[in-house]
Amino acid sequence: MTSEYDVIVIGAGIAGCAAAKAFAHKGYQVLVIERSLTEPDRIVGELLQPGGVAALQRLGLGECLEGIDASPVKGYHIYWHGEEAPFWFCAAPNEPQPTGRTFHHGRFVSKLRHKIAAEGNITLMEGTVREILRDDVSRHVVGVQVTLKEDMLLHLRLHAHLTILADGPSSNFRSQFIDQQPSAKSRFWGLELIDANLPHYGYAYGVIGSGPPLLMYQISEKETRILIDILDSDYRQMGDAQGVREYIISRVLPTLPPSVQPSVLEAAKSGRLRCMPNSWLSSAAIHTPGIAILGDASNMRHPLTGGGMTVAIKDAILLAELLAPNRITSLSDRSHVAKAIRVFHWQRKWHASTINILAQTLYLLFVAEDPGLQIMQAGFVKYIQKGPRHFGEPVGIMGGLVENPLRLFYQFFCIAFYSIGLHVHGSGVLGLPFALLESCKVFWSAVAILMPCIRDELKG
Repeated sequence: MTSEYDVIVIGAGIAGCAAAKAFAHKGYQVLVIERSLTEPDRIVGELLQPGGVAALQRLGLGECLEGIDASPVKGYHIYWHGEEAPFWFCAAPNEPQPTGRTFHHGRFVSKLRHKIAAEGNITLMEGTVREILRDDVSRHVVGVQVTLKEDMLLHLRLHAHLTILADGPSSNFRSQFIDQQPSAKSRFWGLELIDANLPHYGYAYGVIGSGPPLLMYQISEKETRILIDILDSDYRQMGDAQGVREYIISRVLPTLPPSVQPSVLEAAKSGRLRCMPNSWLSSAAIHTPGIAILGDASNMRHPLTGGGMTVAIKDAILLAELLAPNRITSLSDRSHVAKAIRVFHWQRKWHASTINILAQTLYLLFVAEDPGLQIMQAGFVKYIQKGPRHFGEPVGIMGGLVENPLRLFYQFFCIAFYSIGLHVHGSGVLGLPFALLESCKVFWSAVAILMPCIRDELKG
């Protein structure tokens, strides 16, 4: 086995596999190191938006969605205080309808690993990275020290011109290169529903306005995932997992469509209950030559909109394009590689920031108890109910099909002003002065949730 590679990727999850395939397609020799090649068993990474599906197909990995009992996602169905608002991904003229996929995370990752392992210029290794190696003088990253799973006493020093850190949200090495660390104020608590009677096939479901939001989507023919957002402060009052089960039965169950309530009740009583933190981590520029960071190791947003895998796959494609042999003379040219990674940091914001800001603002809107934002919740639902002419672009942004933060800002304020208009119109003559005052509060509240998200995305 050689000890010299063009690229070493740490982590064989979504981002790591996508990066390996993207760089291998450019002709580079790639080593991927994964601590355990056992099929993952997690409640993250189960919804791939249409933009992510298209990016996966562009990489030549689209077949990894086949044979895993994946379900199509044509759109979303929102429930809000007894009202319903369906919306779907809209097709361009003479194009098929964009469709996302939901699935068991572990099955998808296993297919990705099997696919990249069959590539002639990708080596997939099961082992643990103990150290990221630096040049003694320049402190540039030059490779990794790894122990193989089959022989933990054997320490290998492996070198590459570029090391890609893609070891997930709990990255062991992120803090060596960036100062920001993930923050989370809530968790998604997940259950698997068996043979749930979902109201509409091919849709993901959201329940908003009755406390923190929740999601439901099919992950196989017989299984449906439900994810319930619970603030950490509320969980501390519940005390333990049994408290969460009681909360689901008493508070969540009545807000759900009647057809799924029996399945949720059964799962809440005896199903496997798991949780994951809903983390936020803005991306930061990397100033150490020889290293790039992708996936959740680099950037996270609330999983409410299911955009994480789409961002990771698109990031992998973009980074490989910027470092392709027709763009730079060699990966050993540290200055050109460092420049390309700086370009990557800002250019990726067209697709990543759009999804990141949308996820955070929607979550903050839906979880809010602020009266102004509750007015905007109602306006959001009414806006979606007006049909594809109104929801076409917002759902395109959510689906990773529209890569333009400026269009997101435009749609955000369209919804804000539409909400204000509805509120003023429904106030009557006597209530007009108070409604106008409340409208100012609505606008201020909207700006107050949007601007911090923009600030976090632009810094670094």
